[in-house]
Amino acid sequence: MKAISEMTRCKDWRLTFALTILALLCLLSLRPGRAQQRDSAAPENAAPARYTVTDLGKLVGGTSSQAFFANNKGLVSGVATLPDATQHAVLWQKGLITDIGIPGLGGPNSIAFGDNERGQAVGEAETSTLDPNGEDFCGFGTHLICLPFLWQHGVMTPLPTLGGNNGATGTIFNNRGEVAGWAENTTPDPACPAPQALQFKPVIWEKGEVQELPTFPGDPDGVAFGINDNGQVVGSSGSCTTFSLNTFTNLLPLHALLWQKGTVTDLGNLGGTMNNNIAFAVNNQGQVVGLSDLQGDTTFHAFLWQNGVMTDLGTLPGDVASVALGINDRGKVVGVSLDASFNLRPFLRQNGVMTDLNALIPADSPLLLLIAEVINSRGEIVGSAIQTSTGELHAFLATPSNGRAATESFSPASQGVTRPMVLREDVRNLLQQRLHVGRFGVRLKDPQ
Repeated sequence: MKAISEMTRCKDWRLTFALTILALLCLLSLRPGRAQQRDSAAPENAAPARYTVTDLGKLVGGTSSQAFFANNKGLVSGVATLPDATQHAVLWQKGLITDIGIPGLGGPNSIAFGDNERGQAVGEAETSTLDPNGEDFCGFGTHLICLPFLWQHGVMTPLPTLGGNNGATGTIFNNRGEVAGWAENTTPDPACPAPQALQFKPVIWEKGEVQELPTFPGDPDGVAFGINDNGQVVGSSGSCTTFSLNTFTNLLPLHALLWQKGTVTDLGNLGGTMNNNIAFAVNNQGQVVGLSDLQGDTTFHAFLWQNGVMTDLGTLPGDVASVALGINDRGKVVGVSLDASFNLRPFLRQNGVMTDLNALIPADSPLLLLIAEVINSRGEIVGSAIQTSTGELHAFLATPSNGRAATESFSPASQGVTRPMVLREDVRNLLQQRLHVGRFGVRLKDPQ
């Protein structure tokens, strides 16, 4: 999320984005241009599938869970809270939740951001050692050293940094065992506001070895969020800033990037000139999705990049901003669309049409879906939802349904959208306290 540019310097918000709320109320019309093409030739009458939704549940005694990735064999990775409010990396499979954060790397908090079809999982985990520079690299508020990890066969193994103390993995890693993420080196970065002190670079880990990726020329810092089975990597580079509750990095994201075959490519933008260009995911066809500022930098939209062209995916009707977080090999895109009051709706985009995912699930679902993080090749979608009876944040799995029972009813989907539910203040506060909402977190409280 963006907030008012002045708020980017406020510790209460700690956001890097510069989204003006008042400007959001008046959308700017898009100017035509190569970076803002829409795929209007795509069929507009293709009906999306209906979905059944599974509440993935939580750890015993805990209050929330979130899912960030699902492979093609039903393994889901994410995070769940414990009764003491610490967060542990978890895996779900066949309806069972497994805490892989014990013993972890010795610290209290961890998150699993991805898994592959080998049954391996990756994420970030705290150690029991205080960071010597006082950094809070992974944003848990503990100021403990936080390291990227690879989990397999019941063992969590730390991955190396570039000489610095901390690192983190991206959302997914591929079936070749390559992991994308970012890691600190030993170079002090004077642009970093306290407590961050060191540069961090985009990296790939392979067979336990770390390889630094180049940033856009002139950018000192960078992160890698996604990688496909062909070794193509996507992310962003820019400069150091306050810790962002959207991307969970200290990066001011100036350039959305694609790394392939030893080269780095700037994917361009949707007309904005400020600090909001991020690539989150890449499929095996080389299609990239993320977010970019529009002209005037008053809002941002989801984009699809392919064959050198960035396409503006727009928003759900009535909304003002959007983010694309995942894309599968069939080109189906998922993410989140936001209105001017920060109410969230997850979207599924296929055949050129963006549809509210809540319009594709049973109308009596006990879950209000908020964010769609990833869609796999089976069309399964995972993300975060509100359990309406309790207000708790729960992980969900949405599964395509070939048919539906005669008694099952769905929300009106004639226009692919439902009205967003205005969240109760206590639910908003809960989400503010559980800020790791995927690799795109949301500061939901209205600043006005």
